[in-house]
Amino acid sequence: MAGLRRRLVKRRIRIRRTRGRRLRRALVVLLALLANLVGAAVVAYHLTKIPEPHPETAMQSTVFVDDHGDYLGRRGPVDRQEIPLSQVPRYVQEAVIAAENRSFRTDTGVSPRAIARAAWATVSGGDRQGGSTITQQYVKNALLSPEQTLSRKAREALISIKLDRTRSKDEILQGYLNTVYFGRGAAGIQSAARNYFGVDAKDLTVSQGAALASVINIPSYYEKAGSDPKVTAKLVDRWEWVLDAMAHSGAITSAQRAGARFPAFRFYPPGDTDGQRQYLIDAAASEAADRLGITEDQLARGGYTVRTTFDLTAQDATAELAADGTEKKTGEKTGEKTAAGEKAADAKAGGKKRAEVKTSGDVRVHTAVVALVPGDGAVRVLYGGADYASQPFNDARDGAVEAGTALQPFSGMKLLAPLTDLTRTAAPTPLRLASAYATAAAHGVYATPYTVAKITRAGRTLYEAHPRTRTAMTRADAGMVAKLLYGRLDAAPATRTGAAGLRTLWQTTYDEHLTLTVALFAEHPAKGKKAALPAPLPYTAGSRSLSVSEGVWSKIVGTAEGHDPAAEPNPGLPTGQTKPILATR
Repeated sequence: MAGLRRRLVKRRIRIRRTRGRRLRRALVVLLALLANLVGAAVVAYHLTKIPEPHPETAMQSTVFVDDHGDYLGRRGPVDRQEIPLSQVPRYVQEAVIAAENRSFRTDTGVSPRAIARAAWATVSGGDRQGGSTITQQYVKNALLSPEQTLSRKAREALISIKLDRTRSKDEILQGYLNTVYFGRGAAGIQSAARNYFGVDAKDLTVSQGAALASVINIPSYYEKAGSDPKVTAKLVDRWEWVLDAMAHSGAITSAQRAGARFPAFRFYPPGDTDGQRQYLIDAAASEAADRLGITEDQLARGGYTVRTTFDLTAQDATAELAADGTEKKTGEKTGEKTAAGEKAADAKAGGKKRAEVKTSGDVRVHTAVVALVPGDGAVRVLYGGADYASQPFNDARDGAVEAGTALQPFSGMKLLAPLTDLTRTAAPTPLRLASAYATAAAHGVYATPYTVAKITRAGRTLYEAHPRTRTAMTRADAGMVAKLLYGRLDAAPATRTGAAGLRTLWQTTYDEHLTLTVALFAEHPAKGKKAALPAPLPYTAGSRSLSVSEGVWSKIVGTAEGHDPAAEPNPGLPTGQTKPILATR
């Protein structure tokens, strides 16, 4: 036992004597390791390049709006439109910062705690962790792949630090807001504002901005807010948390916080936009691409905003009045009587007694409606069909409808280009016939019809329409047309009804503010190898034409009290003329 004690004592003495040396060696090793790690990090930082954004994050859609700025539809591979940060209200920016990264204005682009947490989760096999800074989220979403690996996470951190040192916070925030996913298919704040609230980002309120910022956390879940009570309740809690943080940081005042109310969301999922609106988008997209000198595919991917000339409220009203459809065995036996009201409507419309027409089989009645501004050419309504999905062909713009007596008022006139061969055209398009009557309404001044009023991108105007006019008939001839039409009705506005036998029915109504043409024709639909064949219009055609014409006219022309057409001068019209006041404004 004594020997054992002596050996233990000697060991303790030796350990005490060598402790300092061993500590120094360990410290040297630790410092060398740390120096190597720092050196490797420095080298990696300098070798790291900030990559270009993914092609898919650079893609944008083009949005179409009507004459009042109401959303019409979009074209493009992704629902995203890039806008400058200046078009995002400051309180919306601060809402996103409050929701996603409250230290954004002061941090270095990374969160060491979040990186460590994500690394441990990856190594331990636990659930994937989030909590990245706004800079890291932007790098991950726009510059790197979304895979969850240590190497990608390390590269994300290096790029984030470098991005933070080489770009301003505003540049980073702008990139983030233009690429982050908000749900409902919307990438970026501009598309999100439209999809959730039907407004541009610049018009978001404090409450709406805080709601969108709250959605970013779990976009696929929160996108149903407004239609799912459970989702809405959970989002309201997060929305209040974001607003409290904004008030605490001074981003909003206490009065703004107290007055905030949870905003109403648009219903989701929305209905499809195929319907007849796609006819409008087709026409405007073709014209916009031509004006910019690019292809329609380039237009769709370019992130443009195309303001059209259409009045969407009037267009939708037209669709309700003129919805196409298949009428099963609409023909009546010879001698069968129509209702008194239908007879009267047919007589007023100048139609033939269609009750005496006998048809068999299915008959599909086509309705085409065009409304445009005389002397200017702006197309307000272009109804080419009820269902774009089943008939992409636009009857109003491209359909050749047998004219018959609809062109009689122009017979014997000397018409100039582009109406030179009008009276020799057996089957004009409804748009062309409307343009001819609009020329008469404008005292002989022909205005090229157009559907695109303005094209912008990122707040910059690239194209703005101006009326393209030329004299196509003398003022005297135009007066003769007006006299003929007004003489028939002995009251304004002037109306002309024409037909080609029982196959087509035309009705054009005009004054110097608006020209409206309604064309009806019928066919036996194609079956198998059998092509579609013309068919007599049913006895209801006259009343249908009159109903559409009167309904659309009253919807477009200013009928509200206090509206004065002379109060809206139009430089594209002849002296003394004005453009129509829209009742829906």
